[in-house]
Amino acid sequence: MSIRSKATAAIAASAAMTLFAGTALAASPGAPGAGDSYFPTYGNGGYDVSHYDIRLNYNPNGDQLSGTTTILAKATEDLTQFNLDFLLKVKSVRINNVPASFVSDDGELVLTPRGGVRKGQNLTIVVTYADSPSTVKDRNGFTAWTKTVDGALAIGEPEISSWWYPSNDHPTDKATFDVNVAVPNGVEAISNGTFVGQTRQINGYTRWNWRSTKPQATYLTFLTIGQFEVRQSTTPSGQPYVNAYSERLGDNADAAKASIERTPEIVDFLVENLGPYPFEAQGGVVTPDLGYALENQTRPTYDTAFFRRGANTYVVAHELGHQWFGDSVSVHGWRDIWLNEGFASYMEFLWSEHVGEGTAQENSDFTYDLYPADSEFWNVLPGDPGAGAVFDGAVYDRGALAVHALRVAVGDEKFFEILKTWLAEKKYSDATVEEFIALAERVSGQQLDQLFQTWLFTKGKPAEAPGRPADAAAKTLSVKAEPKSRAKIQLTHELLDAHK
Repeated sequence: MSIRSKATAAIAASAAMTLFAGTALAASPGAPGAGDSYFPTYGNGGYDVSHYDIRLNYNPNGDQLSGTTTILAKATEDLTQFNLDFLLKVKSVRINNVPASFVSDDGELVLTPRGGVRKGQNLTIVVTYADSPSTVKDRNGFTAWTKTVDGALAIGEPEISSWWYPSNDHPTDKATFDVNVAVPNGVEAISNGTFVGQTRQINGYTRWNWRSTKPQATYLTFLTIGQFEVRQSTTPSGQPYVNAYSERLGDNADAAKASIERTPEIVDFLVENLGPYPFEAQGGVVTPDLGYALENQTRPTYDTAFFRRGANTYVVAHELGHQWFGDSVSVHGWRDIWLNEGFASYMEFLWSEHVGEGTAQENSDFTYDLYPADSEFWNVLPGDPGAGAVFDGAVYDRGALAVHALRVAVGDEKFFEILKTWLAEKKYSDATVEEFIALAERVSGQQLDQLFQTWLFTKGKPAEAPGRPADAAAKTLSVKAEPKSRAKIQLTHELLDAHK
């Protein structure tokens, strides 16, 4: 195209935009929620995000966070206004370089672009803000941002982004990320993906730069700031590998390192069972003050308490299992949480079998026997636990039993084919429990409705442990002593359940 043609095209496009802006739109406001049946206010409607560029400054003294988030998105309908999920104080908003009016309303940042937005239009949204996140509470009086003695933690599930960057906060709208955070010299700022370097600034601050190039859910994007020992290396498969250990781990430091440093080994084991690792980097973070572990994409974060009884590779297997189940394939709605927690918990059973500390069958038998028939545990349905029980222990333990029941029903060859097919077909997307059931039936060639109805959707203790002989005599003989792995698995689940 000649310069003259380009100029003519630009004038025509400008005229079209001017006409559009001056013409009444058959448009409406975007939805203030993504339609999640458990959490209706999470996420938003009317647009799709492709990238977040988060550029912040943080001063641990006074918990002062400030900066700018730039969002690249595309409108999915004609809009007169649309929402972002955000709680902090906003200074300004620009949409496609034009100042836009905005209103902050109880976690909803409502934006009104001049002249509206047409379906298919590319959007560049720039939000500038400053606040003290630990003092900010949502409509339930809760804050997910944790101020620590040496920094802060921005880690949480099912939500965290509203306390440090504006977003479309739901797993159905994944994006790529650049996270750049300046902190005082001598303080570390750790996030997801590949570490792309530090930049010393003239004001006594250092900017830490991180890049995530694969689709990533908003709640899996994290930030931890403080005094850390940062270890960088390369895995045997050639991926960048970053671990960070708080300098406040105390007597648990060596046990934590003996666990997290085995991350590439555990990833390689999971690759054999699940298929290719879906992301560009590996690693882990260990810190006090968190109280649980979370599968932040490429870099899970663990509380030091997981290692208070020594090395614990079971929590590592759990969180790394989430890189496939939860991170690569995310829930379509939070009702589908079994797709995350049931399978991540079953990775612990597989790891136990691999290291010779108890077979998956032995762990299944022990878990089934652990809860008496009258326990409330059996009244939580992993396939639809309810908003108040998304992280209930039954979602983990009964959820793992449901996975083992599937394995027993279809046999090992079909079971692992189901897992690999699921993860390949749904890679970087989201899915429902019903979609998994349909795929399991397609791959196995079996009707599995009754199996899933029993283990996921029916209250009460199923009559038999999956895979264990049905007659009473054989059942009595087959009940083994507690598997060697069970104490670490139990500790892991007690702490994972603590963040519900």
